[in-house]
Parts: sequence; C-alpha cells; structure tokens
Amino acid sequence: MAAGGLAGLLPAQTQLEYALLDADTPQEKENLVYQYLKKMDSRERDLTVPELGGDLQWLNTEGPISLHKDLCGKVVVLDFFTYCCINCLHLLPDLHALEHQYSDKDGLIIVGVHSAKFPNEKVLDNIKSAVLRYNIVHPVVNDADATLWHELEVSCWPTLVILGPRGNMLFSLVGEGHREKLFLFTSITLKFYKERGQIKDNSIGIKLYRDSLPPSPLLFPGKVAVDKSGERLVIADTGHHRILVTQKNGQILHTIGGPNSGRRDGRFSEAAFSSPQGIAIKNNTIYVADTENHLIRKIDLDLEMVTTVAGIGIQGVDKEGGAKGEEQPISSPWDVIFGNSISGTQEDDVLWIAMAGTHQVWALMLEGGKLPKGSDLKRGVCLRFAGSGNEENRNNAYPHKAGFAQPSGLALASEEPWTCLFVADSESSTVRTISLRDGAVKHLVGGERDPLNLFAFGDVDGAGINAKLQHPLGVTWDKKRKLLYVADSYNHKIKVVDPKMKNCATLAGTGEASNVIGSSFTQSTFNEPGGLCVEENGRLMYVADTNNHQIKVLDLETKILSMALPILNPEICDVPDNLPEQKDKIINLPKLPKSAPNVQLPSLTVGPGQTVQFLLKLTLPPDAKLNEEAPSSWFITAEDNTWLLQGRCLSGEIKDVSCQTVIPFQLPKSCLSAEALLAIKACLYYCSEGSSACMMKGISFSQPLQITSTNQGSLTQVELIHVF
Repeated sequence: MAAGGLAGLLPAQTQLEYALLDADTPQEKENLVYQYLKKMDSRERDLTVPELGGDLQWLNTEGPISLHKDLCGKVVVLDFFTYCCINCLHLLPDLHALEHQYSDKDGLIIVGVHSAKFPNEKVLDNIKSAVLRYNIVHPVVNDADATLWHELEVSCWPTLVILGPRGNMLFSLVGEGHREKLFLFTSITLKFYKERGQIKDNSIGIKLYRDSLPPSPLLFPGKVAVDKSGERLVIADTGHHRILVTQKNGQILHTIGGPNSGRRDGRFSEAAFSSPQGIAIKNNTIYVADTENHLIRKIDLDLEMVTTVAGIGIQGVDKEGGAKGEEQPISSPWDVIFGNSISGTQEDDVLWIAMAGTHQVWALMLEGGKLPKGSDLKRGVCLRFAGSGNEENRNNAYPHKAGFAQPSGLALASEEPWTCLFVADSESSTVRTISLRDGAVKHLVGGERDPLNLFAFGDVDGAGINAKLQHPLGVTWDKKRKLLYVADSYNHKIKVVDPKMKNCATLAGTGEASNVIGSSFTQSTFNEPGGLCVEENGRLMYVADTNNHQIKVLDLETKILSMALPILNPEICDVPDNLPEQKDKIINLPKLPKSAPNVQLPSLTVGPGQTVQFLLKLTLPPDAKLNEEAPSSWFITAEDNTWLLQGRCLSGEIKDVSCQTVIPFQLPKSCLSAEALLAIKACLYYCSEGSSACMMKGISFSQPLQITSTNQGSLTQVELIHVF
C-alpha cells in the first residue's frame, strides 16, 4: 500500500529538485539522480503502488495487465490523464519520444491511467476514440472511478508517476513541460536497476486498437466550414492529417496533406499537417489551425500552395505575443474565424484564433489595424486579444483580465446589436461572448458563477447559468435567424441559443453516443460532434460528427437530418473515357434466393455526375434480429450497363436495421447511354428469438434511370422500403 500516496515522495524529491537547479553539467545531474535512487532503493519500506483492479477495462493490450506480476522487472511510467485536457495532450509528444527511445525490451513500459473529468469520458468507447485520435500506442486502463488516482492522492491532470521494477514509487511529475526531467529520471532509473540485475527484457502483450479498424473516407473530422456561395465545403479530416475541399455533394475538389502527420509547406501533394482542427475560407484562401504543429497555415487554392503564417512549429508558452506571425510561438490553436479590426479599411482583416493551449483568444493581423482597447498594429502581427492565460471561467470588462478554459470554437456575429465573438469554452462547459466594440468578456450560457469551478457541467436546457453543457467544442452563427448553434460535444447534441433571451435548448440528438439518421432532428444521434457551420442562406447546417467519422447535413427549414455527406473521391468515382469494361469486380457478390421479391421503382431523371442517395429501410419480422455471425449486405448491379459501375463501391455491410442504411451512388460524368437500369439488392441473415432457425432473405429494387444532358441538381434521394 502507498503510505500517504505521492506525498511520501515529496520530501526527498523536493531536495533533489533543488539540487538539480544548482547542477551545471549533465554529468552532475545524472550523479544527483543516481544518488537519490540509491537512497530511495535502500528505504526500509517501499512506497508501493496498489494493484489495479482485475475488473478494469484495458486498451491496446491482449488482456488485463497486473502491475505487480506482468510489469515486475520493468520501469513503469504511469500517465494519469483525461482525454479532454489540453495539458494532457501536450504531454503526449514527450511520451511518444520516450517510448521511441526505450522499448519494453529495454525495460520501459508506459501505462495511461485514464481518470475521467466528465461523465462522458468514463465510457470505454469514447476513450477508444481518443486513443485512436491521439495515436496513443501504449497500454491504457479505464480507471473510471479514479480508484488509483484517489489511492495515490493525485491532485491534477496530467500527473506522471515513475515506478521501479518492484512497483516502488520513485518520482512524480505534475503538469506539462517536464520533458528533460522525464528523460533524465527514466534513463538513470533504467541504468540503476540494470546494474542490479532487476530489469527484465520480456515483451508485454501489446495489441493496438487502431490495427483492427476498417479504412474510412474520414477519420475523426474535427471542424467543417462552408464558403459564401454554399457550393464548397472545407473539412478538417483531423485523423488523416489533411484538409479536404469538396463540392456540397461530397465530391472531392482538393486533397491537401495526409494521410500521415508532418510539418511541411509547399504544393498540395507535398504539404503536411498534424491533427488540423479549425478552418476558415474566403474566396480561394483557407486558414487552418494546425493544432499539433502549433501553427496557423494558409492554403492558396489558386496557386495550390500551403504556407505558414503564424507559429514556429513547437509549443509556445508566451501569453502576450506581438511578434510577426512566423516568429511568434503559439500553443494548440483549435479554431479560426475571419473578423474585422475597429480601424481597418478592409473587410476580414483579422483572423481570430481560439488558442486552447494557453486558454486565450488571439488575433493574427491580416492587414494593419487596431483591436478593441489596443493600439495600432502592423500587418502580420500575432498577439493575445483576450484571456489572462489562467485556466478560469472569469468574465471581465477588460479582455486581458478575463479567463478562459481551453477555448475550442469561435463564431462571429458582426451585426448590431451583437458585434461580438462567441466562444465555445470547453473546459468550463460554457459559451462566452467577447465584445468587438470594447473587448468585454461576458457569460452567455452554461457553467456557474464561481470562476474557479470548472466542474459545472450537465445536460440541461434553460436560460443563462441554468443551462448546462458538457465540454462544447464548436459554435456557429445563423445570420438569417439570429441564433447561435453549439456542438455540445460530450452530450452528443446540437444545441440552439437565442443570445437575446440567453435561452439554450436541444436542437438535435438524443444524448446517446451513436450513429442514427432518424426521421427528425431529435431522433437522430451524434458521437462527440466537434464543429459545425451554417450556409449563408441559412438552409443547411453541416456538422463534423467526429467520432462517427462523418459530416452530417441538417436541413434547418424542414428539421430533417437529411444524410451523412458521402465523401466521393474523383479518382474512384470518375470514369475515364474508353475504359475497358471490368466484370471481375462483381464476381464475389452474394446471390439472392429465388423467392426474393423484385420491387419496380418509378423512373428517375438524372444528369451526368449527379449523386443519388438510396435510403434503405428494411423491417424484420417481430422477434427477429440480424445474425451477427453472417454478414448481411447491400450491393448494386447494372447487368446491361456495367459502365455505370466502373470504379464504384458496389457493396456494403448492413449492421443494424433499426436505422436506415444510406447508399450513395454517383453517375459517371461521361454517360454512354440515355437510359439505364440499376438494381439495388439486399441480402439479410436473421434469426427468430424463439427458435434456433436462421433465415436468408433477399430483396431487389429495380431503378430505371433517364439520363439527360442537363444538370438535375447536386443530390437526389430515393427511399427503398421493404417489410420482410
């Protein structure tokens, strides 16, 4: 048992820390740590860590791990973290570098101990998504009740605890920014115990969760933006480290960066990003919050070039700024939006930045101008606009005295009477406003009055402080209706806020983390949506449904969640002229039983390049459910018109019949005939609960197509309904 938890380490480690401050050379520092370990190792009683409960859930391993059995003979770094916390994310590059230098064969193991702040973070599936999103490759245990946290008396995120080969506590490091000490303490500990023959070189059963994932067009998209015309979308495909520019039907126009992380300017094919988040588009220029590179990037769609306009590529600690953009260190920018200075002559002469890493809102001057309560600034200057840098929920008439807690989303209402920025302040679970007249920071909804209480979260519709949110990451302004929409991320909902009445209500989502496209907003579900945007005309809202790896489209007039946007790759979807017919691709499709009905659909008029979305809604007999062992599927055939299918995704799995299956199909841009016939077929394997018999049933829908030479609009939807 750990006597007094981490407090037992404090006297000896404090002494060591002071001695290290006076040490001049690396050799002196190593000697001091070595002597400290001698002293700790010869203690009468080890400060030992209690065993982790056997019922805890593990990720990235072949099974549960015992600290005292499986990790005996290893130097173990315990990382107490919670996945919402920006400081915990800042620590991950240090841990990546450490596990790159020392493997389990060398005697080192890192174990992430996930100790949740928010209720949503206790759910294993949500931690899985975070492990994938942040490329965590060491074992992670879900300590949902924070048992080990309390046993060791850990007090804040992140905290590292370094253990010796007997599970004996040796060091603790609280907060971020201790890379040098982490490497020093770990390397000398490995050396010390190797000399004593106590380090074992056996492998630990690592099984990375990411290796079991199927490929997906999008991976954890964080943000989405729409241009003024409403015809182009920009998607931060965060998990693929790239930016996509698409038509509103999902057809890809530009792929910039990806699929691996990196830091490179240059042409689209050579540029590289690292987990980009916020994006802002004006005409043919896009600005990107390149979050894990700590940069702001500029994409020129005309020149097809990427350049860096702010940041130096390493995490900054400066909380004032004022240098020229590319010389100014910044920290984890999470969102960007265009705005106006108060003295500038040009529109959109400021880029506002949600600087999550320093809990502030910054400005990058795209032209010379003046900010509220500020002096004249030159073009290219990057500086703090609001926020002291303390992690707080503090409102103040003076922007520099206000406090934010990981601001992650920005929206602008430039018109009177608002003239403000809206800020999704994730760790205080609030939405705040910053006046663009005088810089005053005010509360809008969520949280509570105590500026130091960052635990006032929930899921409550209401007004002002009575409304409760849970870690909101995105906001967008609807100019037409004068309403603000909020991605209430950890409640898996989209909320709507009337800033006049300060009223906040659920617009879409049930609160359940899943992926249902229902017949109405309130029957549809999301999974940690991170960003959203509204067309200039106020018709469509696009939501980056992050953990569902989708962009969802909400029609604000009909209140129908119309679809998940299909991401259509031109290399896959365009059919080159004179391509020889390919018949080999349809050989392995299932054969429907002879009894399968064939439903004749009315003829559909379409144009070249148009997308048709087939919405498959199948109902099983009462008390029947899909057989999970046999793969139910849909597929498309076109026996006499195989040119329709070349390069197409011809089939897909049906995992759940309680919600509709969306089947996107795009016609080639070059059509060889004015008439064609498509067959959309489904093959289901299901079992009745009361019997051991399983059935295979099929259904075929015949869709005649009349192909005209004129554009029929970007998207048509066809419902395919059948009751078995």
